[in-house]
Amino acid sequence: MLDKIFLWWSGATLGTLFTVGRRGRQVGSDEFGNRYFEDRSASNSYDVGRKRRYVLYKGYADASKIPPDWHGWMHYLYDTPPSKEALPRKAWEKPHLPNMSGTPLAQFPKGSMNNETPERQKSAGDYEAWKP
Repeated sequence: MLDKIFLWWSGATLGTLFTVGRRGRQVGSDEFGNRYFEDRSASNSYDVGRKRRYVLYKGYADASKIPPDWHGWMHYLYDTPPSKEALPRKAWEKPHLPNMSGTPLAQFPKGSMNNETPERQKSAGDYEAWKP
């Protein structure tokens, strides 16, 4: 219960949930479980005439968990949220993945101290040192 009061990075606090419930209306959610909101009126906005937009993350608050289409809506590039009008996908586009740096799922290159694969063997004739 204390984390709901004080710890904003592990989810929304009680104050945030209260404010969002009172001022905002949910416009959609994404495949990661993040929920997107828009203010009911433009009176609480930083920009005149624009309704404020915000996200409640599912779990740990990490902006890289926002997919590109929702990122565009959050930054006022699109007026219609992706839940109402999906963006067309190109054949070459890959599914969105959050940034895994700093987690156990992060990629570690060969030779990294965190990589569990064995290091490259000593030179076996395929390496020639550079001499200036």
